[in-house]
Amino acid sequence: MSKTDALRNAKSELHPRNRHQARYDFVALTGSSPELKPFVRPNRFGNDSIDFSDPEALKALNAALLKYFYGVAFWDLPPGFLCPPIPGRADYVHYLADLLAESNGGIIPRGRSVRALDIGIGANCIYPIVGTREYGWRFVGSDINPVAIATAQTIIAANTCLSGNIEARLQKQPQHIFEGIWRAHERFDITLCNPPFHASEEAMAAEANRKWQGLKKRRTAASPRLNFGGQANELWCDGGEEEFVCRMVRESRTFGERCCWFTSLVAKQASLKAIHDELKKAGAVQVRTIKMAQGQKISRFVAWSFLTAEQQAGWRAA
Repeated sequence: MSKTDALRNAKSELHPRNRHQARYDFVALTGSSPELKPFVRPNRFGNDSIDFSDPEALKALNAALLKYFYGVAFWDLPPGFLCPPIPGRADYVHYLADLLAESNGGIIPRGRSVRALDIGIGANCIYPIVGTREYGWRFVGSDINPVAIATAQTIIAANTCLSGNIEARLQKQPQHIFEGIWRAHERFDITLCNPPFHASEEAMAAEANRKWQGLKKRRTAASPRLNFGGQANELWCDGGEEEFVCRMVRESRTFGERCCWFTSLVAKQASLKAIHDELKKAGAVQVRTIKMAQGQKISRFVAWSFLTAEQQAGWRAA
């Protein structure tokens, strides 16, 4: 771990370049996005806020944030699709930029020559939006859900700042992650992924129930709703995140010389051992676990490469 990583990992705060350090400025946000205004009301401390248990309020907040900070005039989701918090998503992108800088003389590579592959772009398209608007990178995003791909394509086409910089591709072979998406002779500087967290639908429901009971929320349905939404493939898969990332590691070997860094978020600390064991079997030359923090929540991503540091240093020139 570099000195920079150690310093950042010691802090329980968002990445220094993250635009979402401060409290939400609802006056500014509703000024640029009047659609958010009906959801804003004083909380118990007398400050403007929204009901974060309301999916429609969260969607309106995300649309406002993307418009105000990233110049995305149109953003919308079909009912039931994942509507993730933008600050945490932006953090992952900024830490990826730092990772690329380490093999680029300490300078963050910017512009269209940098290509990233987002595994599981979802209907929300947020990682590519942030990466394109912050660093000018080009993105390919994959998903197994045709509706998610169609929605992402609609968002891209509706915003001139995104058109030509983000491509959404349908993964027609759900048993594969890179195969079927990664085209012949295609190279990516970095891959990213927010894998399905849960091992089963039952485990997902139990976790949601635990969280809602912890928040002392009153439930009016048979099972607690997820305020952030999400389709089945976004939230759970056989074996959960551990098996998904291990499968990604195994498949990444085929594309090892055509990528500078592979990465994936890992929510559970307990998942790391199996993933690191799989990376050792796969022959990864470099492996990093980079922590991120947002208040009391600690998250992390694993990064690996089949290239040596010397080969990575020549990546930009090549």
